[in-house]
Amino acid sequence: MDDTIRKALDTDRLIDITTIGRKTGQPHRIEIGFHWVEGELFICGTPGPRGWLANLKVNPEFVFHLKQSVEIDLSATAIPIFSESERRSIFTTIAERRQGRRPMVVEEWVQSSPLVKVLLH
Repeated sequence: MDDTIRKALDTDRLIDITTIGRKTGQPHRIEIGFHWVEGELFICGTPGPRGWLANLKVNPEFVFHLKQSVEIDLSATAIPIFSESERRSIFTTIAERRQGRRPMVVEEWVQSSPLVKVLLH
């Protein structure tokens, strides 16, 4: 992985993703946070259903747009995380890093938040 990209993954927190609409087949771009946890990349959202996750379940290929410290579009694949123990571990790590931001109720996130691992190509 390029050093510029690695640095952005270490420091940036917001990206855009472009998914393909599950109903329309059209590209759909949104802003979302991401997390670099123990050498793996994740995107998640607050508890509740999310259109972007529904899109990724139908077509897991998407574009990961770095846009803060560097602007670059990366091809990626989403792998939904369903294992409760894995979700708890990842959300616990994310919650511990949320210094100064609204606290997370980890168990609520484990039960009802979208979470996908991102594989960059």
